[in-house]
Amino acid sequence: MKSYLEMSKEELAEEIEALRAEYRRYQGLELELDMSRGKPCRDQLDLSMGMMDALNSNADLSCEDGTDCRNYGVLEGIHEAKVLIGDMMENNPDNILIYGNSSLNVMYDQIARSFSHGVMGNTPWYKLDKVKWLCPVPGYDRHFGITEYFNIEMIPVPMTPNGPDMDMVEKLVSEDKAIKGIWCVPKYSNPQGYSYNDETVRRFARLKPAARDFRIYWDNAYGVHHLYDDHQDYLIEILAECKRAGNPDLVYKFSSTSKITFPGSGIAAIASSANNLEDIKAQLKNQTIGHDKVNQLRHVRFFKDIHGMTEHMRKHAAVLRPKFETVENIFEENLGGLGIAEWTKPNGGYFISFDGMEGTARLIVDRAMKAGVKLTPAGSTWPYHKDPHDSNIRIAPTYPTLEDLSTAAKLFTVCVKLVSAEKLYKD
Repeated sequence: MKSYLEMSKEELAEEIEALRAEYRRYQGLELELDMSRGKPCRDQLDLSMGMMDALNSNADLSCEDGTDCRNYGVLEGIHEAKVLIGDMMENNPDNILIYGNSSLNVMYDQIARSFSHGVMGNTPWYKLDKVKWLCPVPGYDRHFGITEYFNIEMIPVPMTPNGPDMDMVEKLVSEDKAIKGIWCVPKYSNPQGYSYNDETVRRFARLKPAARDFRIYWDNAYGVHHLYDDHQDYLIEILAECKRAGNPDLVYKFSSTSKITFPGSGIAAIASSANNLEDIKAQLKNQTIGHDKVNQLRHVRFFKDIHGMTEHMRKHAAVLRPKFETVENIFEENLGGLGIAEWTKPNGGYFISFDGMEGTARLIVDRAMKAGVKLTPAGSTWPYHKDPHDSNIRIAPTYPTLEDLSTAAKLFTVCVKLVSAEKLYKD
């Protein structure tokens, strides 16, 4: 089809009339479809139902070292769970702390402790005049929600297919001691699905922050979430790279099983240097005696080892791959060549990042909502929900059924074309 950018006023008017009729047809279907969050679908949740049989009232709930998982204790997490999660995170079990079900909760706690007690003997942040944070954009709205909650000034950093703009990161971090951290989703990033290349990871490891308590918040949420067996992104392990660079304490690395087993009942973990972990444990011991060891044991008994988890993730991929490909094919069929949109085609993770014409994202999301499809609110992928270009929309293909997803994606493209054509006609 002819590019919208090359159409005359008359051609745009005809296109708008046809699109409005198509849009009214979708409104008549009275749809109620939700593509707003990256939630696993029922078929994915069913994959982990065997966990419910991994333990029962007759099970031996003792660890290999004799620890009774029903009782208090073991602040760091049981050894078997540290081995399993360590293999998943590509880190030594000695560098792992096992938490409860949510890695987001661990990140929140790290920032809260930094405010109240400081990082490794440095000044608590509540005593400082200003605390700043670097935020790769587009990025994860819940990350931004944490820093906004603590009134941390968020500084957008552009993302590229190779990771954040490292020239900008290096300059800002080295010059401003008020900058205390940066959010990173280094593998299959949220929402673009990009993975940091080797140079980006090495430059992160070699940062020279002005602030001694600066930390990289490395949220490797999608480390094992591949869509394809034969085409997977590779990521350099950041802790080892930091150690080689002489910066062993620079990173907090987070992960969880939230989109591997049950999101509400998974295992979260942090990996870091011995110094960082001692600092964390000194504070954590006043917060809890230990997290849910029965759940940790349940995960170990279900997966047995990392090979079991790898096979499990192949089953997840079999469910998700057709959904991602369906959205990508519908976008290409309906929007390809029109000159009004671009989107990513990730090899893993949970999202597709869509960019429309400047000034159209909020209108597109609103049109979709009024026709029965709920999307992530426009602006959510930027700090303070303010996308200066009003162009980015996060697409979450995972939760709807394949049939519903196909309908939603087609309606979405109608909204994109209609809003874009109307904008071009007015301009």
